[in-house]
Amino acid sequence: MKMLTPDMRKHLVFHDPQEAVAQLITLYDEAVEFLCHQFMTTMSDGAPEGRIRAFYPEIRFTTSSYAQVDTRLSFGHVSTPGTYATTVTRPNLFASYLIQQIGLLITNHDQPVEIGYSNTPMPVHFAVANRPDITVPQQGAADFTLRDVFDVPDLGNTNDDIVNGTYVSPDGIGALAPFTAQRVDYSLARLSHYTATDPEHFQNHVLFTNYQFYVAEFEAYARTQLNDPNSGYVSFVATGNAEIISGDQPLEASAKTPQMPTFHLKRADGSGITLVNIGVGPSNAKTATDHIAVLRPHAWLMVGHCAGLRNSQALGDFVLAHAYLREDKVLDNDLPPWVPIPALAEIQIALEQAVAVVTKLEGYELKRIMRTGTVATHDDRNWELRDQKGPVQHLSQSRAIALDMESATIAANGYRFRVPYGTLLCVSDKPLHGELKLPGMASDFYKTQVARHLMIGIHAMEHLRTTPLERIHSRKLRSFDETAFL
Repeated sequence: MKMLTPDMRKHLVFHDPQEAVAQLITLYDEAVEFLCHQFMTTMSDGAPEGRIRAFYPEIRFTTSSYAQVDTRLSFGHVSTPGTYATTVTRPNLFASYLIQQIGLLITNHDQPVEIGYSNTPMPVHFAVANRPDITVPQQGAADFTLRDVFDVPDLGNTNDDIVNGTYVSPDGIGALAPFTAQRVDYSLARLSHYTATDPEHFQNHVLFTNYQFYVAEFEAYARTQLNDPNSGYVSFVATGNAEIISGDQPLEASAKTPQMPTFHLKRADGSGITLVNIGVGPSNAKTATDHIAVLRPHAWLMVGHCAGLRNSQALGDFVLAHAYLREDKVLDNDLPPWVPIPALAEIQIALEQAVAVVTKLEGYELKRIMRTGTVATHDDRNWELRDQKGPVQHLSQSRAIALDMESATIAANGYRFRVPYGTLLCVSDKPLHGELKLPGMASDFYKTQVARHLMIGIHAMEHLRTTPLERIHSRKLRSFDETAFL
């Protein structure tokens, strides 16, 4: 079959990470431009004879020795001699990340990287995704079948085999990064759909919540920061990519409410804070983290509401998760529930210090309003309506102090994707003790507690922002056969 492809350049060797990334950008742009041009031509003139194909660029690295590297660092090196490679998409979006990771690889092994085209086809949908002037037609709109001419997304190759530790290389070449280009492209497309904001706006520190109340407080805080010339924050982005650069600017309302409204308080270097209202349930929590993980954030935290399980707790008290009971069921195939999810010291300290700063309580006094222990995550919102014997026994045996529907999923996916994670919840009811919020109680509760809870999450992120990356990314999250890239 006749194949129409762009000029397949030879792999070039680079000792400078910035030059390597510049070449990745050149190759990627060439492939995208080729596919976009051919797509528009085909849509106007009809299908050509043969197939149109372009390829993702790749990074290739080869070492022949067991390098003596700084073993305190959990990333930036390969453990055994061999050849390693990864396909790359959107190198402009990931430029800082790629420069950092390639630079560590070159420095730690004193070996160059090779940049060229891979043999992985680029689906036309992802090539045209960032061209607003091009629309991929609905099935049947064109007079030919799209997949007969172009490559389309292939779910058979879009998976998490690398991060799950089940990847088997067909050619002996090891994985250099945790995600392939097609997996990244798939998630970037889903992120835009679910959050109604472009991936470019996402910051390195992500706060998850399960209540819309937090959004108004986050916007109010963002406006105060934009009015402070010394804050370091440069803009605030709401759903629909509405962006403001000063606190008194109005925000254009989004035409549609997305499934997971997302808001970004941005810094120039991407070290700001993103707030995602994931809604309720472990499925939503998995969906959000599955896709945000490809952006390689430095940390994500859950700041939501929970049921308090101990009689000594009061509404409005805080729960710092130190362990998780996973009965969410959504990750069992990827990460069995018998795998322990460890607490990460740097995250725990950041959260505890943030609670102390906001509440002005320290040490033993802090225990009056914050309890540390196991958080249980359940997939049934109305578990109270079932026979109590089984659920309550599990909660008691696990020594759980709180129950929610998202935290363990977010922590488990952080563990799976090597993204540092943590959980600080606010007790909003006590079902085992008959303390359920009545309408008036709920209003007062939310008025007094939401702002304080959100500020704790923000303070924790501010602390983590100043913490060196090599300290945040714990070796606890790395497996036996690990990728060099973070």
